[in-house]
Amino acid sequence: MFESFNSILKTIDSFVWGLPLIILIISVGLFLTIRLKGLQITKLGLAIKHMVKNEASGDGEVSGFASLCTALSATIGTGNIVGVATALVAGGPGALFWMWIAALVGTATKYSECLLAVKYRPFYYIEHGMGKKWKWLAKLFAFFGVGVGLLGIGTFTQINGITSAVNNFFDANNQWTVTLFGREYSWSVIISGILLTIFAALVLIGGLKRISSVAQVIVPFMAVTYFIVTLAILVYNFREIPNALATIVQSAFGLRAVGGGAIGSMMMAMQMGVARGIFSNEAGLGSAPIAAAAAVADAPAQQGLISMMGTFIDTIVICTMTGLTIVITGSWNIGLEGVSVTTRAFQMGLPLPAQFSSFILMRCLVFFAFTTILGWNYYSERCLEYIIGDKKNVIKAYKWLYILCIFIGPFMTVSAVWTIADIFNGLMAIPNLIALIALNGVVVSETNKYLNSLKK
Repeated sequence: MFESFNSILKTIDSFVWGLPLIILIISVGLFLTIRLKGLQITKLGLAIKHMVKNEASGDGEVSGFASLCTALSATIGTGNIVGVATALVAGGPGALFWMWIAALVGTATKYSECLLAVKYRPFYYIEHGMGKKWKWLAKLFAFFGVGVGLLGIGTFTQINGITSAVNNFFDANNQWTVTLFGREYSWSVIISGILLTIFAALVLIGGLKRISSVAQVIVPFMAVTYFIVTLAILVYNFREIPNALATIVQSAFGLRAVGGGAIGSMMMAMQMGVARGIFSNEAGLGSAPIAAAAAVADAPAQQGLISMMGTFIDTIVICTMTGLTIVITGSWNIGLEGVSVTTRAFQMGLPLPAQFSSFILMRCLVFFAFTTILGWNYYSERCLEYIIGDKKNVIKAYKWLYILCIFIGPFMTVSAVWTIADIFNGLMAIPNLIALIALNGVVVSETNKYLNSLKK
């Protein structure tokens, strides 16, 4: 039964993440990059300055930095550790190259969608920016957003990644097991799943301000910790970096394919790289604008600059560090899957006992994934509110359904979890990208107005 279910999911995934969607994502990002004159590069310093500065005025619930941390709490998660690993296993090292491309142009996409979110507020930049006749597109976007939160990035992938890492550390050989739903599970999976569900429920009941307050503490801490550990692996194995980079570029264009399968190899690397890149940094997905719209901002363009740093931090920094450690150690090509790939890379790359290396990764993954669970609950609730209105009982019921999905996640297969997430990601991105194309003139106008005000 599981095999036929996975087969159906993969067929749907191949259709959603076909060449047209990949071309659309890259083309929109490239188009916005040109229209904004490479703003994600030329104004990177200004973005960093705004990121560390508290806003003095503007409407919103939280600071721009808190908004960025809330967005990062939703993006920095299993995608950076497990997602990169699954991309490299399925698409080869070249998938990392296409992650870079998607992130480079996606930074302009993230800037644009967050600017529009502050100007019109989320969902409403489709409805108000494009006109009332496009409200159906906003509703479609919100519907897929609920799906991404409930069945994709928000619950299944995160809790599945956490419990897998805990299992690898405490009971790697599955010596302590129990049979549930016709399959055997380690007690470490069950206990960690229950504990994480309880902790998530305690925070989620508190709403946005509790989520953002937790995110402001955990996100910087976990990002710095993970950066230091992966940097240590790269420094310790620095002689292998040039060869790893060459392997990544060659694999990206199918130059290492055997038997004349260069085109097929390149397409698989591109599909996995773009899909997992979008999963990780969410550029073009339309999710980060939901957090950006809650920020206190002096101008829409200012929050756009702050928010675009999320893509840079998530993919250009953190995913790159993960990908390089996996390629350098060769753990992507030894028959492992999911978090086991990255765990093995840490064990091979660090001059430490294997158990200690596993513990470091497990701790990082727990923090990464836990905050993503929190961030996506907020995102998906806002999506549901847009669809049904301010029906507090329904929203409360949804919150408990979300918590139930967190509990279910550990009992799903790695393949099914990531395929479901990919499908909903792709479906959510389509209406958002259409809106960005339609409203690119507004983005350029707001950007020019803000940059001119800085000169004055």
